[in-house]
Amino acid sequence: MRFTNLLREEDGWQITSSKTEFANDHLAVATASVKSPARSEPRPWTIVHRKAAVVIAPMTRDGKFLLIKEERVPILATIWSMPAGQIDDQSEPDEKEIQAVALRELHEETGYDLAAGGEMIPLGHFFTSPGLTDEHCYLFLARPVAPAKEHKREEGEGILEVRAFSAEELSTMIARNEIRDANTLSICARMAGRGLFSFAAQR
Repeated sequence: MRFTNLLREEDGWQITSSKTEFANDHLAVATASVKSPARSEPRPWTIVHRKAAVVIAPMTRDGKFLLIKEERVPILATIWSMPAGQIDDQSEPDEKEIQAVALRELHEETGYDLAAGGEMIPLGHFFTSPGLTDEHCYLFLARPVAPAKEHKREEGEGILEVRAFSAEELSTMIARNEIRDANTLSICARMAGRGLFSFAAQR
C-alpha cells in the first residue's frame, strides 16, 4: 500500500514482497523485503507510508514570516512552526492541486490568504525521515499574504497563536533550538539556498 506514486524503484532497487501490518486514513505500516544496489539479497524493512503534505512560508508585505504556535501530541510540547498539512488525495496530485491545498492550509492555520497580485513560489519537496517513511512535503513561499476577511478554521486544530517574525528573529530562533521541526528547518534551508531568505549571523 502506498499513498503516493512519486516514488520510483530506481535501477537496482526492488520490493520483492510487502505486507501491511496496520492502516488507517492517514498512514500504513508495512513490512517489506527490499533489494538494493548494494544488496542483492532482500532484507526486511518496516516502512511507514504516509500521505504527502505541504509546508508554506507565509511572508507579509513588510517581509516578516508567519509562524503558528501549535500543540504537538507525539512530542508532548507546543512549538512554533510554519503552517503545513496533508494532501488528502491518495493519488499523486498535479501542481495546481498541490498549490490549492497549500492555499487552504495557509488560510485555515493562519487566518491569512495570498494577497491580490501575490505569488506562490514552489520550492520543491523533501523527505521528512527517509529511514522510516516515504512521507514527502512540497514547499511553498507565499508572498505577500494578508489577513482574510473571514477566517474559516479547521475543527480540531491545536493552534494557540499566530505571530509574524522578522528573518533575523527566525534565524535567532533556529540558532537557539527554538525551531525544532523538520518542516520549518527544511523550508528555511531551501529558501536560503534559493536566495529568498538570509540566515543572519548569530553568535
